[in-house]
Amino acid sequence: MIKLGDSMLVNCNEMLKKAKEGHYAVPHLNINNLEWTKYILEKCNELNIPIILGVSEGAAKYMGGFIAVSSMVNGLIISLKITTPVCLHLDHGSSFESCKEAIDAGFTSVMIDGSKHELAKNIELTKKVVDYAHPRGVSVEAEIGHIGGSEDNVSSNILNATLEDCVALYQNTGIDSLAPALGSVHGFYKGEPNLDFVTMENINRTLPIPLVLHGGTGIPEDMIKKAISCGISKINVNTELQVVWSKALRDFVAVNENIYDPRKIIGSGEKAIKDQINKIVTIFGTRL
Repeated sequence: MIKLGDSMLVNCNEMLKKAKEGHYAVPHLNINNLEWTKYILEKCNELNIPIILGVSEGAAKYMGGFIAVSSMVNGLIISLKITTPVCLHLDHGSSFESCKEAIDAGFTSVMIDGSKHELAKNIELTKKVVDYAHPRGVSVEAEIGHIGGSEDNVSSNILNATLEDCVALYQNTGIDSLAPALGSVHGFYKGEPNLDFVTMENINRTLPIPLVLHGGTGIPEDMIKKAISCGISKINVNTELQVVWSKALRDFVAVNENIYDPRKIIGSGEKAIKDQINKIVTIFGTRL
């Protein structure tokens, strides 16, 4: 019998290994509240695909902290009778302390983002997280180079990763997956995406671990599929879901001014999120 408090979560390792071997990508979908978590779990369970629930430090704080998020996700998995593999992942952990707190709260995967540091410091920080996470069965993702934000111009403020630095980071830390900055940005693109597929493919051929693409929103379908063919096994999506949900909510409120029930207002974006997930996993080719 499953009791409340038991964790049904898994780490990323097995699902990303299968994705790398099968040449598809597992969706990393960021959650922002209970409703989003419920919609994502229900849709991915319906599609019978693995899912990585991404939680930024800001989102965790908004939802009440890492323990609250972990308890909510595990509770929903039990109540909704979710059977597909679910990983709860800290997205862009900024410090060892943040990663440790998420792990201790029951997260099964963490990303330590040491990309703002010089390589030696990135390695030192990442290795410290790996040494804490692995004995506890938690997978670790790292980042190298600088992935732009929505405020960045595509041609500036982005520092692409090099093969040599990726090899050094992997060999000196034992990470489970790697997000090399190769031209993608978080949020919307100002201009056309310019992904470095040559370096991406070289990294994939050299390293045995899965590669991760951050900033999946706004990248054309053909480029997504090309990235997957070059070794990308996990793609992070957040803004794309925020956009379709917020539009659906605004449209609903515009014609339902007298409705004040927050469940109906927030829930008005459910179909939009689920429809978008269906499009995403179709492009990614995700499967168990």
